[in-house]
Amino acid sequence: MQEMNEQLHKQVQDIKTQLRLAMNGAVSQSMREKGLVYKLNFGVELPRIKSIAAGFAKNHDLAQALWKENIRECKILAAMLQPTETFLPEIADIWVEDIHNIEMAELTSMNLFQHLPYAPAKAFQWIADEREYVQVCGFLTIARLLMKKGDMDERAGNEFLDQAVCAFLSGSYHVRNAAFTALRRFMHHSDENAFKLCRRVDGMKDAVSEEEKLLYNLVKEEVQDGELS
Repeated sequence: MQEMNEQLHKQVQDIKTQLRLAMNGAVSQSMREKGLVYKLNFGVELPRIKSIAAGFAKNHDLAQALWKENIRECKILAAMLQPTETFLPEIADIWVEDIHNIEMAELTSMNLFQHLPYAPAKAFQWIADEREYVQVCGFLTIARLLMKKGDMDERAGNEFLDQAVCAFLSGSYHVRNAAFTALRRFMHHSDENAFKLCRRVDGMKDAVSEEEKLLYNLVKEEVQDGELS
């Protein structure tokens, strides 16, 4: 056990050294100015982070240790190096509660959450949560699943539409964007899905609410673009 812990510590230190050598203060400063705040941010760009990840095998203990570091790049690497088969649902809930900005939500959903065997059920649980970035991760994960052509049955589709429309109308800026990203993927999946959403927003054309008008117009633009499959 001690030997394993020493090996793990050595790997984490190796990764931190590589990150420090690749750090970019200008990028870190730019991210802070855009509201992407981390306890520690080396400003390392994604291609370099992927290159570092390629030097390590997927490893549960390493990924968990990296996530706990509270460093931007370590958390991104954690999602890249975490094996899905050992990432239990309760660990997913712990991780998602620790996500506090849109970059981490997007990257963790892309690199890990969408690949989980229980991703659909977990994503539906998250979109029903009241916490901002838990909802964001839920919608972004659903969007990723729909991109992979995984459609929903009728009951799930109706539940998704209810949650996504509600989130768009009452959620924060990032929740609204994530919800519409998922709605777009839902529409593009089939003409039937597009029709369902059009029918859902049809009465919002002359609404008093600015959010309802915005949703109506965004859906209308998607249809008029003629890109729906």
